[in-house]
Amino acid sequence: MDTPSIYEVASESSTWSPPLPAAPGFEHLVVETPGLRMHVAALGEGEPVVLLHGFPAHWWQWREIAPVIARAGYRVLCPDLRGTGWTTADDPHIDAESHLRDLVALLDALGIQRAHLLAHDLGAIGANQLAYAHPERVRSLVQLSVPPFFMRMSPKVASGFRHMPRLIWHRRGRSLAGLFDPTHIAHPLSAETMEAYLAPLSRPEVDDAVRRLFRGIAVPLSGRLARRYYARQRLHPSNLTVFGRLDHPWDEEQIRRLSGDVSRYADRYEFAFVDDAAHFITDDAPDEVAALALDWFGANR
Repeated sequence: MDTPSIYEVASESSTWSPPLPAAPGFEHLVVETPGLRMHVAALGEGEPVVLLHGFPAHWWQWREIAPVIARAGYRVLCPDLRGTGWTTADDPHIDAESHLRDLVALLDALGIQRAHLLAHDLGAIGANQLAYAHPERVRSLVQLSVPPFFMRMSPKVASGFRHMPRLIWHRRGRSLAGLFDPTHIAHPLSAETMEAYLAPLSRPEVDDAVRRLFRGIAVPLSGRLARRYYARQRLHPSNLTVFGRLDHPWDEEQIRRLSGDVSRYADRYEFAFVDDAAHFITDDAPDEVAALALDWFGANR
């Protein structure tokens, strides 16, 4: 196997196309593992925390949250997952375990034995896969806007997957701005913020990866959830699952009812619900997310 390499690239460098959105204080790394050049935005020093973005986002999703965590004494790493942002891959293929393998390779390349994880949406898939498959690598996990993997599925939560058909059948050039509609975000994004999130889709390999991400990762996961694949396993790393109270159909009563006795499935599993926030909780309530994550990490050091 080739030896991984890590190098820093200035944020203003013409290497980045399109240009990176502004976020003061971050250093920008490229971590090379076989077949993958992963862009990682990093800041701070201390115990490692890996922040895994949702869709259709990238490292910049954490622009307000990562500095708060770093100031608390952590080394914060915000990678662009395969098929997103400014990460590039030799092979466009994406399968159910692609992000899991990439996370393991990233931790190995950076010499990280164990890390706290904070993950949203798409990023929570790889985070949970890592926590189940390699619990020794995960100190604790905070997942946002994604139900427990052991939860029973019900027709009452079907609308939580309403976005998937348009992404499974995504056509190159079709805007994804509609994902930030009022059912998903409580506080509308500015035009500049929307542009920053969607800018990497101008790269054909990222636009083409939309279907691959959902057909290769999200669809197989949906099947596993329906079969209760993870309910037959035990989750050892401590998990805090956070939802916005405006993120329907994931209301507190329903989540708790469908999850049942969480002690049957996990060593430590708790829920938190944030007022005035919907699915894109990191934009709706960044201060609350940062505070919840820091409390959880501090209790699981």
